[in-house]
Amino acid sequence: MTATSFTRMDESTAEQWAVIGAETMNNQPRVADEVLNMIERLEAITDGFSTNQKVHALQTATLAEQAGADQEMIVAALCHDIGKLISVMNHPGIAAEILKPYVRPEVYDAIRVHQDFQGKHYYAHFGANPDARDKYEGEEFFDLAALFADEWDQVAFDPDGETYPLEHFEPMVREVFATPKYL
Repeated sequence: MTATSFTRMDESTAEQWAVIGAETMNNQPRVADEVLNMIERLEAITDGFSTNQKVHALQTATLAEQAGADQEMIVAALCHDIGKLISVMNHPGIAAEILKPYVRPEVYDAIRVHQDFQGKHYYAHFGANPDARDKYEGEEFFDLAALFADEWDQVAFDPDGETYPLEHFEPMVREVFATPKYL
């Protein structure tokens, strides 16, 4: 590792930032490592569901892959609830921001709003508006978010459901998180 010598950014040079940029790219594999670690840690979260959140993430990604989703969407399906490690209430936003530099905007937005789309299936039980997704009508991501929520996410709590192992998805995770594409 090469370190720069500045102690304040306003005193840094282009050469020093070239070092930082190169070191950042050399260390890019740690992003996939951490994402995979987060998915493993979802195993500890059940919160009353019939499966833990790791199984739920794996089933959601399995369903996305079986339906013919592209690699970015499959990885996003796998990662959609990793924000629950920090905050259940804001988990879609957390997961979406982790994904944002690596997936196209439509995929980012589908994950960012997935709770409102999934709310069609349960918001009424909490006195919330089950039609919360309607506020996104006309958005470019609407159909993808509806497909994700209705066909893959909300049905992926089956302890006996087909579930590909995390090792199956690891090459996809490593490829998607290898290089930021959408800055």
